[in-house]
Amino acid sequence: MSTSAVTGQNNLYEPRVARRRVKNAVFRTLVMVFGVLAVAPFFVVIFHVVRRGMGAIDWTFLTHMPKPVGEPDGGILNAIVGTLITIGLATLFSMPFGVFIGIYLSENRRSRLGHTTRLAANVLQSVPSIIIGIVMYNWLVRPFRSYSALAGGVALAVMMLPIIVKNTEEVLNLVPEGLREGALALGVPYHTTILRMIVPSSLAGIMSGVLLGIARIAGETAPLLFTTFGNPFFNVNVLKPMDAIPLVIYNYAKSPYQEWIQMAWGASFVLIAIIFVLNLLVRLKRPLR
Repeated sequence: MSTSAVTGQNNLYEPRVARRRVKNAVFRTLVMVFGVLAVAPFFVVIFHVVRRGMGAIDWTFLTHMPKPVGEPDGGILNAIVGTLITIGLATLFSMPFGVFIGIYLSENRRSRLGHTTRLAANVLQSVPSIIIGIVMYNWLVRPFRSYSALAGGVALAVMMLPIIVKNTEEVLNLVPEGLREGALALGVPYHTTILRMIVPSSLAGIMSGVLLGIARIAGETAPLLFTTFGNPFFNVNVLKPMDAIPLVIYNYAKSPYQEWIQMAWGASFVLIAIIFVLNLLVRLKRPLR
C-alpha cells in the first residue's frame, strides 16, 4: 500500500477517533459528577450532625440520666441502655430464624416453598416500618395493655429478619459444591455436613449480615413509638416501657427548649457513631476484592 493511501486512511479515521475521545471524556465527566452528587448528601448530613452534636458530647452526657428543663448535666444513659437491650432482643429473636431460613433457601433453591419464602422475605423487607409498628401494637401492646421493650424487640426483629435471611442464603450459595459432596461421599450425615462444615465456613459472612441488620434497625423510630413508647427513668425490665436513642431524638427535637434540642443533636451524633461502627465492622468482615 502506498504512502498516500495510508495517509488517506488516517485522515479518514481521525475525525472518528476524535469524536470517540470527546464522547469518552464527556461520559467520564458525567460519571464523576453523578458520583459526587451521590456522595454529597452523606457528607452534608454527617457534617451537620457532627457540627451540631459534638458540643453536647461529654462523659456526663453518656453516663447521666435526663434532667428537667433548666437543670444542667443531663444525659441519655437510659436511652443508650434501652437501645442496647432492644437491639439485643431483636438480634436474639431474628438471628436463629433468619440463619435457618437462609439455610433452607440455600439447600432448596428451586422448590415451590423456597420461591414463596424468598418472595415473602423480599416483600417483608419493603414493608414500611410504621406498619410493622402498628401490627406489633395490636399484637403485643393492646392485649397486654402495656408498652414494653419486648414488643419493640419483636418489631425490630421482624424488620431485621429478611436482611439476615437474604444475606445468609447468598453467603451459603458461595460455598463450593465440592465441600458438601465430599462430606456426603465420606458418609457424614446431612445435618452434620450443614452444621459442622457449611455454616462454619460461611460464619464470617453470616455475622456480617447480622451486623448489617443491626445497623438497619438501630435508627428506627416508628416501630418504637408504637411498642416501647419511651421512659424518662432508668429501666431494664423488658416488660415495661423503655427509652431508646431514636425516641430521645424524636421527642427532644420537637420540644421548644433549647437544652433538649441540643441533647437531640448529641443523641443524633451518638446514633450516627454506632451505625458507622457497625458498618465498618461489616466492611472488615467483608474485605473489598
